[in-house]
Formats: sequence, structure tokens, C-alpha cells
Amino acid sequence: MTLARHLPRGEVWEREVPCINQAIRSLFNLNQRIRKADCLELLRSENQTPSKTVSGRNMGNKPGNSPKGTNDVDGHSSVSDLANSLTGDMVMLSPGSEEDDHEGPVNEKLGRIQFSVGYSFAESNLTVKILKGQDLPAKDFSGTSDPFVKLYLLPDKKNRLETKVKHKNLNPSWNETFLFEGFPFEKVRERTLYLQVLDFDRFSRNDPIGEVSIPLNKVDLAHQQTFWKELKPCSDGSAGRGDLLLSLCYNPTANTITVNCIKARNLKAMDIGGTSDPYVKLWLMHKDKRVEKKKTVIIKRCLNPVFNESFPFEVPAHMLRETTIIITVMDKDKFSRNDVIGKIYLSWKSGPAEVKHWKDMMSRPRTNVAQWHALKA
Repeated sequence: MTLARHLPRGEVWEREVPCINQAIRSLFNLNQRIRKADCLELLRSENQTPSKTVSGRNMGNKPGNSPKGTNDVDGHSSVSDLANSLTGDMVMLSPGSEEDDHEGPVNEKLGRIQFSVGYSFAESNLTVKILKGQDLPAKDFSGTSDPFVKLYLLPDKKNRLETKVKHKNLNPSWNETFLFEGFPFEKVRERTLYLQVLDFDRFSRNDPIGEVSIPLNKVDLAHQQTFWKELKPCSDGSAGRGDLLLSLCYNPTANTITVNCIKARNLKAMDIGGTSDPYVKLWLMHKDKRVEKKKTVIIKRCLNPVFNESFPFEVPAHMLRETTIIITVMDKDKFSRNDVIGKIYLSWKSGPAEVKHWKDMMSRPRTNVAQWHALKA
């Protein structure tokens, strides 16, 4: 400030402006290096297992101008291409915390179930009471579920019992009692009580929510004991469908949500030859009404496809809380009906991973926010 008292204003301006510009350029270059280093660190694990991929330079493709499916021979080149494309305006987020560098789908909480079990030695009956569920995930695009419980005494899967369906309820109370009659205690101790919670669907296959199993030889059956158990992912084929990397971008000025289907990994093989011909289908839903459908190109014979296709959807601001984007990975079949590999429901009220991605998108307008999602049945 002392210099300003002795020099004309114009001369002070000429001397200080270059310094200011140099400082701004330095800060900008530092920010670019940090962003690129972060993205390369997130993608470093990809170099460990290179797969057949499509060139990743077309992140900004418009619908209808999707890249042709040419496979790279060198897996490292496709990784570096994808890294270069990510270092533009994309933020790669872990589904857990923003500071976590782990890349992968979130370990979704499936809620828990309360039940009791006991044995009557006088009548040789095993009594199982299904009491209630808590914090179940939403399986329907309306943001809720219609849960019910199946009961088995493994290894016997032929004889099963079921509770009633509790419609539109994520914290259901069943309070139902089931008797397995005429069971000698010695045989009961050889069985495992298996409970599977499902979401009832009137028009298609019921969606599994989670399961609990408890060996009865580890329970004191002389008294009716009550348990709270966390639900685990079902092991009946609903798991192991693969993961999908998506980015979302919300533009409040244009009232659009742009979904970028980047790539998938470890997709379930649906064809006899041990592979699949995957593509992605997207439905924009307002309440329970289908509004618009879009889909990617088909990648032939590939379980780790790269799509890199962007799809903008017009969503007015007042409709955001009633909007769901249903993303389905399909297997193309030339001679029969296409198979569903897995689904994702994106909205502000679906599962924990989906809700987190939706909120991250809303909190970072005009920025592509990327996240892995586990495909569900």
C-alpha cells in the first residue's frame, strides 16, 4: 500500500495486474493437477484387471451418437482414455463417504427382522413367531415395498410357510405364529431355520429383500426366545448380477437430469456360452406413470461392457420428488424374450446407495457425479 502513495494509479495497476494474473493461473493449474490425480487414483485398480472395453473418450456423446463397439487390444489404453474423460467435469464419488477412495458398490443395509422360536417337548411342536420388520429398503418405484416372509426348515425346501403381505410398509408388523408339528427334538436340532423377506409383486416375480438363517442346534429351544437379526443379501440367485457405473448431472436452468451409462463389470452370464449381449434400458417415471424410454447400443458377448452414452431427461423442478429413473441392464436374445440381468431405481426415496447418488447430484448442479451401483433382481 506504500507504493500506491508515490506512483500514479495507472502505473500501480500495470505493475500489480500481472502478479494477480500469475497467482490465478497458479491456483488454476494446482486445482487441475489435484483433480486429475484424484481421478487417476480412483481408476488405478482398473489397471490390475484390464478387460475388453470400448474407447472411453466419448463421455459427452449425445443420444443417437453413441460410440461404436470397437474393442481395445490393450487394456491400459482404455483405462487411460477413461481417466482423461473423467478429469473434465466429473466427480467420482464412493457410495460410502466422500473422503473414501474405495471404488465399488455400497454395502446396502437391508433392514432387520424380529422373530421368536421355541420347542414344546410335550407336543413335539416347533413354534416360530414372525413379529415385525424394520427399515426395509424400498423395492417399488413408488418408494415403498409390499413385504412378506417365507419360512423353511433347511435342508427341506419343499415345505414352506408364508406370512401375509403388508402393503406399502417398510416397517411391517406381522405378529403371526407358525407350528411345525410332530417334529422329534433330535430332528429339530438338525435343521436350520431360514427366513426370507420378499417384496410382493402382483405382475412379475417377487423381489427378494434379504434373508436370515439360524441353526437350531445353537438355540436353547426349551424357552421361546426372541431375536433381532440383520437381513443379509439373498443367496438364491438374486446376488452376483454385476455392477453398473453411472453418472448423474442435474441442470436446474434447463430442468434436465442427464444419465450417463459409463460401464458395467462382472455381469451375470445369461447365455449358454457363458456370456451375455448387454444393453441398458432407461425409463423416466413420474409417480406411477412411464414418461420416456431410452436405451444404449448392444455390446456383443461381453460381461464387462463400456457404453459411455448420455441420456438427458426433462424433469421440471416441481416434479423432482415424484421422479424415478429405472435403469435395467438387459441381455439381448435374438430368438426369444430378452433377459433382465439386473435393475437400479434412482430417486430421492429408493435404496441407500441410490438415495445418496441422487442427493449428491442435487448438491452439485451442472456436475457429472459418478457412482457404482450393484444390480438387483
